[in-house]
Amino acid sequence: MKLINKFSLFTCVVGLSGCLNMPTPPSQITGSYQSGLRYEEFDCSKLSAELDSLARREDQLTIAQEQRVKSSQVQAFWWGFGNGDGVEAAELASVRGEKEAVRKAIDAKSCE
Repeated sequence: MKLINKFSLFTCVVGLSGCLNMPTPPSQITGSYQSGLRYEEFDCSKLSAELDSLARREDQLTIAQEQRVKSSQVQAFWWGFGNGDGVEAAELASVRGEKEAVRKAIDAKSCE
């Protein structure tokens, strides 16, 4: 019976160690707060251009974060731990916050 308990404990420890330092999936990264004051002087066309630029950057960062998740899964399989979140996750949260600030500025100026 003791052998079964030791084996169960070993299996749990090994199974849980694969979850160490895994990066956050892009779908779970929310936008960080960004002040909308920087967009007060922008007109509607500049706001639209800024929103497009931020959307492109968000797409790039989402792809980079997905690649980080995939490589961490492989690393966790072999070594028992992942890469964790890098600069991509922090920048993705910032870009998503910026997009929200631009959208609020667009709504405040009643742009189409």
